[in-house]
Amino acid sequence: MATKSRISARTATLEKQRKIQAEVDRADKKHQAEKKAKRGGIQTGARKYPVNPMPKQHQQKPGLESEIEPRPMFRNPAYRGSGKLEDMVALITGGDSGIGRAVAVLFAREGADVAIVYLAADSDAEETRQIIEDEEKRRCLLIRGDVTDQSFCKKAVERTVKELGGLDILVNNAAFQEHAESLDELTEEHFDLTFKTNVYGAFYLTKAALPHLKQGSSIINTSSETGIWGEPSLLDYSATKGALNAFTKALATNLADRGIRVNAVAPGPTWTPLNPADRAAEKVPKFGEKTAFRRPAQPEEVAPAYVYLASPVTGSYITGLVLPVVGGVTGALTSQKS
Repeated sequence: MATKSRISARTATLEKQRKIQAEVDRADKKHQAEKKAKRGGIQTGARKYPVNPMPKQHQQKPGLESEIEPRPMFRNPAYRGSGKLEDMVALITGGDSGIGRAVAVLFAREGADVAIVYLAADSDAEETRQIIEDEEKRRCLLIRGDVTDQSFCKKAVERTVKELGGLDILVNNAAFQEHAESLDELTEEHFDLTFKTNVYGAFYLTKAALPHLKQGSSIINTSSETGIWGEPSLLDYSATKGALNAFTKALATNLADRGIRVNAVAPGPTWTPLNPADRAAEKVPKFGEKTAFRRPAQPEEVAPAYVYLASPVTGSYITGLVLPVVGGVTGALTSQKS
């Protein structure tokens, strides 16, 4: 009798499991159909942003923002300045295009004069300067050179201080990114250049800037979500961004007694020249599709984070922070080249 009872109980449990399984299977089919019916990405901003698929395209390094289709959106017209950086001076590496350009524009809108360090894209740099001077009514100094050269970094800081009257904010944003599908394909030259640009460049600029920074000054490093979760085809780039995260946290504590704050912003996939200059043309249309918003960020969506961290009005009690701006709660499975 007990045996029949146990068999009956097992049968009932099995039927419940299969009933629940069938219900979930039906729900899965429904969700798949709904997912296929959805088009493009999620719009959460003050204006509408381009969604996938992005057009196929590839550029020779370092890439020109003026040649990307569609053009990256960086002006952020809905953003209203309120003097958060009034009469401060900022030096931004890689400020000619992409995230650096968007940050430069917002810094100027908040009242700062801006020095922009860039490698080679003269036309992008000049366009940024004109916008800052003509539309934002602030001074903009263009400094052409290579952040892998320590002597240049020192001269860039000295020129900024001399021509703009000081230095309050340093943004280490310049970066080199080039994928390699396996460790065997990652050459020493490739690995070395990535570290020289992304880590040594930040080290050189920071060391040169420190004598000019004072209590209330700020250093912001541009990291990446790849520095948090890694990206299999960006072994060297991920490693440099992880190094920047650690450098940010250690330096924040190191400089706390001097009243100099150090933070980082870790963007997810963002529509800038960095990516069409790395990715094969056929991969570009899918860029950013694995984020929760199913699209890449535009530079103007990332730039306000830098204002927040740079301003003593909003960020005075924040140091040692690596702030992810990644389009959702993501991890290794959704990591994108950024």
